[in-house]
Amino acid sequence: MAAINFDYHPQFFTATILEWKHLLKDDAYKDIVINSLRFLKDEKSIGIYGYVIMPNHIHLIWQIQDGFIREKIQMRFLRFTAQQMKFRLQKEDLLALEQYRVNAKDREYQFWERNPLSVDLWTEAVFDQKLEYIHDNPIQPKWHLAEFPEAYRYSSARFYQTGHDEFGLITPMD
Repeated sequence: MAAINFDYHPQFFTATILEWKHLLKDDAYKDIVINSLRFLKDEKSIGIYGYVIMPNHIHLIWQIQDGFIREKIQMRFLRFTAQQMKFRLQKEDLLALEQYRVNAKDREYQFWERNPLSVDLWTEAVFDQKLEYIHDNPIQPKWHLAEFPEAYRYSSARFYQTGHDEFGLITPMD
């Protein structure tokens, strides 16, 4: 593994779709996540070292960049992706949209479970373990979305195997 500045602690981040529904099974919703991550990377608020987008959850290894606040970046990411998911469902599937209606003071619909997991990665060994976990997700018997980690399109495994970054998300490590 290449060197990462662990003084700024990359995080292992997990967010789950409400009630573990499989909204992200459709590639159009995975693309919403990809586009949001690319925007944050391009504005230089995050570095991304690993990701996988599963049918009902996402895992990331990201690093909030100096001058940005983790909680605010997470909130922006989750709020923007939820808004885009809502807009898409409003156009294409009003019945499916109703599955995400909630009785809450601050929102009519909810797409992500509250309190996503964010864990600081303090060492290279833990970083490597989490990256392997992320890449192995799609090949688990429960999912069997691909035969090999690098064969699953919505994961950084292919980048680490071949150097190809289809979505332009991975931040080079020094």
